[in-house]
Amino acid sequence: MTNTLTATNYTFPGQTKVYHGKVRDVYTIDDNLMVMIATDRISAFDVILPEGIPYKGQVLNQIAAFMLDATKDIVPNWKLATPDPMVTVGYKCQGFPVEMIIRGYLTGSAWREYKAGSRELCGVKLPDGMRENEKFPEPIITPTTKAAEGHDENISKEQIIAQGLVSAEDYEKMEKYTRALFAKGSQIAAEKGLILVDTKYEFGKRDGEVILIDEIHTPDSSRYFYAEGYQEKFEKGEPQKQLSKEFVRQWLIDHGFMGQAGQKVPTMDEAFVNSVSERYIELFEHITGQKFVKASTADLEERIGENVLNFLEQNEG
Repeated sequence: MTNTLTATNYTFPGQTKVYHGKVRDVYTIDDNLMVMIATDRISAFDVILPEGIPYKGQVLNQIAAFMLDATKDIVPNWKLATPDPMVTVGYKCQGFPVEMIIRGYLTGSAWREYKAGSRELCGVKLPDGMRENEKFPEPIITPTTKAAEGHDENISKEQIIAQGLVSAEDYEKMEKYTRALFAKGSQIAAEKGLILVDTKYEFGKRDGEVILIDEIHTPDSSRYFYAEGYQEKFEKGEPQKQLSKEFVRQWLIDHGFMGQAGQKVPTMDEAFVNSVSERYIELFEHITGQKFVKASTADLEERIGENVLNFLEQNEG
């Protein structure tokens, strides 16, 4: 089985903080820079699954870097460099405690709520008579709180502003950027025969400016359908062929797990783990139009440490 990176424990020069997230480990340097390492961990239903996925971290990091570069004319972002296939270094920003989720189609958790009778999502009214995977007349923004632990919670624009989580002025900017980024991401996807179904963006502030942070348009933060066959499958009520993490969630649901108390994560055998890896690589190649080049997985931790150290030494001051 291919080596995977499921944990890191570095001490870099000038390191002031480290945060181990569900998927990424973030090291803060001199309270100014952030070294974001995309590990091979995979999470679903806010639970870190027990097995790492080969090359997943590299796929996520390289798609995010590609997309941040492709959208920097739309919104300023945090990225400075990618000194390793699994690492992005960028500016530290003060993150907003909300995630901006934008949906072009009724699917996933939104469909599950709609099917159960809900006709409002995060303050957005939904029309009657919609079907699974149907395109919205216009993309809808359905924010969530960004929870330090546990589940993120749906929240409306009005609640965000009323609770002082984000100022009205900053929220308007985030909303404008979210729609522009989604339009650009949809265009890039369409050129490659894909549909960007829904995605999330995170923003922060640096020197008074609203900045795009974290990853964008990756299979961890987005859902993609294949454009070919979409309409036919939709009309027949058949599941869409998709490139996203939803198939992992569906596999877990089929095996009796939805992240609820008392439920046990099903065993992920080697065949399933490799199939997930292949799906991630497939998305990379579709969305970037580039052949995925597998970086060596020998001595992963040592390689990453050396590459980050070299970058920091070359960029001191």
